[in-house]
Amino acid sequence: MGRSDDSADALTTFQVLVFTKLEGAITAGMIHLGDRLGLYLAMKGAAAPVTSGELAGITGLAERWVREWAFNQAAAGILHVESDDVPERFSLTPEGAAVLATPEHEAYGMGMFHQLPQTMATLEELPESFRTGLGFDYDVGGPQGAIGVERSFEPWNRNHLLPTVLPALDGVVEKLVAGAEAADLGCGAGGAVLLMAAAFPVSRFTGYDISHHALARAEVRLAESGLTNATFADPRRDPLPTDHSLDVVITLDCIHDMTDPQAVMSSIREAIADDGTWLLVDIKAQETFSENVRTNPMASLMYGISVMSCMSSALSEPGGAGLGTLGLPQAKAEAMTRQAGFTRFRRVAIDHAVNNFYEVRP
Repeated sequence: MGRSDDSADALTTFQVLVFTKLEGAITAGMIHLGDRLGLYLAMKGAAAPVTSGELAGITGLAERWVREWAFNQAAAGILHVESDDVPERFSLTPEGAAVLATPEHEAYGMGMFHQLPQTMATLEELPESFRTGLGFDYDVGGPQGAIGVERSFEPWNRNHLLPTVLPALDGVVEKLVAGAEAADLGCGAGGAVLLMAAAFPVSRFTGYDISHHALARAEVRLAESGLTNATFADPRRDPLPTDHSLDVVITLDCIHDMTDPQAVMSSIREAIADDGTWLLVDIKAQETFSENVRTNPMASLMYGISVMSCMSSALSEPGGAGLGTLGLPQAKAEAMTRQAGFTRFRRVAIDHAVNNFYEVRP
């Protein structure tokens, strides 16, 4: 009898575990809607906690739908609710406002939720990838996918690339002030390029990416900025120079996504000057699965995103390396850079929840 009870308890526990994951997926969809419909921004701008009717009035939405959405968000702990009030009043905590409704805050987190429909749509394509071994590149997400990547990474970069990261690299700021040739590989929608081009007007910056949607977005933003010392290019048409003319190269969160990262590293070595600097930023990863699970509370998310995005991109061509989201631990990164001809590799002491920062020199 006891054994049967234990078995029933184990079954119930496992059911709860599985459906907790489903709850997370559904609530993620509600976060996407809250961002898309301006509900979080409206709550941030409200002077006091609001009822669903008041929130609907502010946003011009139907109250019944807003009410059910707010109930989901409050039940999940995303919104604060004055539970003794009827009708209930909802609000954002200061932390909630930062993450959900303040694009200029470094903790702003709506990028991945912005592109959630495109990410989940890959579930229709993935069975074929499992059969053939071939994935798909980032353009499968369309223009909204590119904007989602932009919104994911740029808040932290806007707060830290210029004041924190570049000064931590030996002599890089001085070079950029004096006038240097610099490149951002995997530049996406061009945020880092535009930041640096505005800050260092004597230097020239080229952003490279293979995503047509990201490059189109970068060109629009470049035209809006009025900057004349930045350009964007597809390296398949306009490859990196091979004459060691680049003084600074940066790769932000992209090497693990590439089909042939070793070849890209070799191309960087051909492009960079003998006294140049490569800033390599990539996901914090451990050497083994068990270490990743032990040290990273988001390991399951990372592996799942890898299947749906990072590893898929890295396997989007036959023979792709397929490193995946957690596929470039520090030791491997250093070994690959040395194989490409670099001789100096230093982890830079920058505090980031997800990434490691490496200074790589010839």
